[in-house]
Amino acid sequence: MAAEPSLRIDVWSDYVCPFCYLELPVLDRLQETFGDALQIRWRAFELRPEPVPTLDPAGDYLRTTWARSVYPMAEERGLRLRLPPVQPRSRKALEAAAHAAVEGAFDPMHRAIFRAFFDEGRDIGQTEVFLDLADSVGLKREPLRSALEAGRHTDSVLQDQKRAEELGIAAVPTLLIRRAEVPLHEAIPLRGALAYRQAHAAVESLL
Repeated sequence: MAAEPSLRIDVWSDYVCPFCYLELPVLDRLQETFGDALQIRWRAFELRPEPVPTLDPAGDYLRTTWARSVYPMAEERGLRLRLPPVQPRSRKALEAAAHAAVEGAFDPMHRAIFRAFFDEGRDIGQTEVFLDLADSVGLKREPLRSALEAGRHTDSVLQDQKRAEELGIAAVPTLLIRRAEVPLHEAIPLRGALAYRQAHAAVESLL
């Protein structure tokens, strides 16, 4: 029987945030390094919920941010992102991931959503995109469609959002790192797309 993890990282993230995707290889490496002693849990954070306007995909803000920060960081981390041609709402993506979690397929769906948006430029505001992704990760299409249409996982997403607000989280990615016995509100907060050495040092300091 495997021992309970002694270290935990809760990651608040959104699928329209390139820096959240860029943190994925860092977290993968941490998982490889610390193995079963570390549990990583991704949580939902909708950056631009209704009625907050979405960003202009052709606007100067995104183009400048990607040129100065996203593309250089992606090259360093071995990811091939491209600026998506659309900037959709992310609620549906977060709910699709929550459905996958219930079905035991969170990790493959989580990665597939990031790839669909940032590698392939697909509109992750559209239900059909998630049905295609369901096929690729071994999920049944119709239960996913039904869950999205009924808003079955809306409460789960909103609970994560509310918890983020209670903890003072206002941007993503935000990592809360702690020993398993430490309550979440006493965790060490790390904000932004961290380099591996920074994240590793923070986790190692808890051993």
